[in-house]
Amino acid sequence: MLLSALCKRKMLSRRGCKPEVLILTVVGIGGLLFLLMTNEGKHVMKAATKVSSTSPPPNVPTTPWHGPECKESSSVTNISGFADLPGHIQDFLRYKHCKEFPQLLDAPDKCGGADGSPGVFLLLAIKSSPGNYERREIIRKTWGKERTYQGVRIRRLFLAGEVRGAREAWKLNRLLRLEAAEHGDVLQWAFLDSFFNLTLKQVLFHSWLEAHCPGAHFLLNGDDDVFANTDNMVNYLLGLRGTNDGDGHLYVGQLIANVGPIREKWSKYYVPKQVTASSSYPPYCAGGGVLMSGFTARAIYKESLGIELFPIDDVYLGMCLQKAGLAPASHMGIRTVGVRVPSSKLESFDPCYYKELLLVHRFVPYEMLVMWQAIHEPDLRCGKKLQVYQSI
Repeated sequence: MLLSALCKRKMLSRRGCKPEVLILTVVGIGGLLFLLMTNEGKHVMKAATKVSSTSPPPNVPTTPWHGPECKESSSVTNISGFADLPGHIQDFLRYKHCKEFPQLLDAPDKCGGADGSPGVFLLLAIKSSPGNYERREIIRKTWGKERTYQGVRIRRLFLAGEVRGAREAWKLNRLLRLEAAEHGDVLQWAFLDSFFNLTLKQVLFHSWLEAHCPGAHFLLNGDDDVFANTDNMVNYLLGLRGTNDGDGHLYVGQLIANVGPIREKWSKYYVPKQVTASSSYPPYCAGGGVLMSGFTARAIYKESLGIELFPIDDVYLGMCLQKAGLAPASHMGIRTVGVRVPSSKLESFDPCYYKELLLVHRFVPYEMLVMWQAIHEPDLRCGKKLQVYQSI
């Protein structure tokens, strides 16, 4: 039946399908079946099991939260002023109780399983929207490359949700499936990938970490538009040995303290009183890039089980730390607001400003590639060796 259909569809001959065409078709199909039975074929199929390969999936995000386990709260309409809130705020209030969603793509063996996870020294957990393919590819080739450096292992994961709309979701889900099959570095869940859902993405990742990589010594939790000098990170973390090998508290970044919710509706960070009546936030580190120990990551997971979602992800992590009795700290090598040069006459993209840093936000993809190559040039000479990676 299959060969007959192929002959008719391709109209290979007015008199029927030629014998040589039949032979080539049989050989081709046999070769395809052979590839699918190899380890590589099994790997591809395993990565794709949760994503449709023929047509747009019937269930795609139509609300900021999505999944059969997640039902809209019926009591939100009783909140004073609810009807006057922006749509994304209303959606957050409707679904903020939802913390569990189907996982579409997994990488359960990323750390060698739970038992093998102590062999991972630094795990890079990078939040990335499905459409940011170029950013992910550049990170894989530069600072996020999986390798052994200074005798310790660096591993990488991208964290993603889904996009709104059946057609676009189908295309980008297939893209992530292909990336997962090739690189084995994508975690994806069935919720809408949006700014207010970054906290949800964070909570789901910590749940995954607890199950599949609880023994990782340290984590970089950041966005896909940062430039991270992972060499310097490893050097800094190795310098803590004897006092902290991942089994003590560490949570460093660009510290933000003595601030509170922004009440202006025009702001991306607008949080009305209906979400929180408090006028202050606990101390936290800017979410562009945070370096933490495995001990602290586990503490965040435990506290997150009892703290309802908050729309600003870095503030939420500060809430978890506060409940655990832990404090975030500032590290001068992490610059989530960019690098400030001493004079407007100086070039801010000079690799000498970045050679000794841990992380800078923000870079476009081509800048990541250019800077990664520049700071590794053997003949790079800078006037002053800052060694900021050694400081907190």
